[in-house]
Amino acid sequence: MNTRRCCRGNWRETLRTLIAIDPGVSGGIAWRTTWGEVNARKMPETDGDMVQLLTGLHAPGAGATLWVEEIPKFTGTNIPSSSMFVLARNFGVIEGIALAMGMPVRRVKPAAWQKPLGLGTARACGSKAEWKNKLKAEAQRRFPMLSVTLATADALLILEHARKEESPGA
Repeated sequence: MNTRRCCRGNWRETLRTLIAIDPGVSGGIAWRTTWGEVNARKMPETDGDMVQLLTGLHAPGAGATLWVEEIPKFTGTNIPSSSMFVLARNFGVIEGIALAMGMPVRRVKPAAWQKPLGLGTARACGSKAEWKNKLKAEAQRRFPMLSVTLATADALLILEHARKEESPGA
């Protein structure tokens, strides 16, 4: 693991980019650079675009960890089978690219990132749209410098969870 030393003290800072992905059909990707800059965008349109983006974020000498939301293992009224196919394909492509690059991949279930952030549950909201808007509002509150969209909200919140997991007490 690479580190840099501050000229004013003996503390060491780990140089690691955190990447968080909501692999959904309308998902997004968010990242926090080694220097704390946060960015987000909707999912790249092609697999080649995803390779290019992840290659750019996996800077030599700095490294990166990818956090990706796990997908459900069933379909139903909330997730039609056609959407599930795209979701599973996106998940596999993302994980394959990251692993081929030697990037550590951490899978996280929705409840595992939502609960520690105090978001409650989707069931407590009247509709899926109400839940998604709640997540968007929370992401905007936590990242006021960004223009949060429905596509990037989940990825940003997964990123916040990843930051807390990788830097306890921060």
